[in-house]
Amino acid sequence: MLKEAGAVCPAVSEGLSGVISVLLTWVNCSSVRWATRVQDIFTAGKLLALALIIIMGVVQICKGEFFWLEPKNAFENFQEPDIGLVALAFLQGSFAYGGWNFLNYVTEELVDPYKNLPRAIFISIPLVTFVYVFANVAYVTAMSPQELLASNAVAVTFGEKLLGVMAWIMPISVALSTFGGVNGSLFTSSRLFFAGAREGHLPSVLAMIHVKRCTPIPALLFTCLSTLLMLVTSDMYTLINYVGFINYLFYGVTVAGQIVLRWKKPDIPRPIKVSLLFPIIYLLFWAFLLIFSLWSEPVVCGIGLAIMLTGVPVYFLGVYWQHKPKCFNDFIELLTLVSQKMCVVVYPQVEGDSGTEEAVDDVEEEQQKPIFQPTPVKDQDSEEQP
Repeated sequence: MLKEAGAVCPAVSEGLSGVISVLLTWVNCSSVRWATRVQDIFTAGKLLALALIIIMGVVQICKGEFFWLEPKNAFENFQEPDIGLVALAFLQGSFAYGGWNFLNYVTEELVDPYKNLPRAIFISIPLVTFVYVFANVAYVTAMSPQELLASNAVAVTFGEKLLGVMAWIMPISVALSTFGGVNGSLFTSSRLFFAGAREGHLPSVLAMIHVKRCTPIPALLFTCLSTLLMLVTSDMYTLINYVGFINYLFYGVTVAGQIVLRWKKPDIPRPIKVSLLFPIIYLLFWAFLLIFSLWSEPVVCGIGLAIMLTGVPVYFLGVYWQHKPKCFNDFIELLTLVSQKMCVVVYPQVEGDSGTEEAVDDVEEEQQKPIFQPTPVKDQDSEEQP
């Protein structure tokens, strides 16, 4: 759907994307409940639009319009086969299926995550696969592969061909899809920064929440700023290659770490456990994907690696270097204090602060028994009073 988002003038598209990012950041900063409701509404709208596309495709097949689905036409080569381009196609296509990973970022806010996280993934992956595959089958009933590649907005072109005067439904559906996708990315990615700051890998202010709304405002603002920086390029394919290559690089390292831990520490508790066959198969596919993508697009993938490596000096400066000068620590403390006052945020757990205890209680009520549940230390004298 990102491709459809760039169907309009690039400058207008970038400006609109920036406005949407800022608006949704405000929604996420205001309330977790608002953010989840926005996500539910726009996800439902996206699924309804895709269901309409699938139904129209079925109607086309029933009418005999399936020329490009016939085996002799479906497997006809209209350009020279290239293993690097195949790997790049997998990298770009898998971007649409990458949402399964974002749910892991918000496990602390799931009810009974050890049961509901695997259940959500097991339900969502087949559902998304079914919907996207049949949507593409529907596209092919009305468009040739050459038309698909030439179109800047496949769903919009499909609607123009088959919907007639109702073709306006598709641009609106694409806008809803983009809106919901940005909201979901902001909601989940901010929790990743929040958890990293809590572990000491990022500035401590990112691990703070609003005293009343209990939302990680600094982490959300940081995520919004990162999103706006991505808009410096108007080439959506290049952006997908950047993000996809780096994402799959880290996915592979994470899955490999699972295998290493299963071998070196076989007795540690594993509430969620899967067969090693799945990570091994994934690593084989991962190696094929990254090696041939790097071979096909060395400049784009090289720039992605360079962007990733910019975090190395930041790590050594902020985390590894323990004995920093006093002036450096004073600057960080001042920056943290100013950020706290501007965002009205505190740590989720502060001993002896009744106001913070109330905020933590609100967090526990809103998040509904998360994995990480800070236990505030209450004043013993206050407990003894009737």
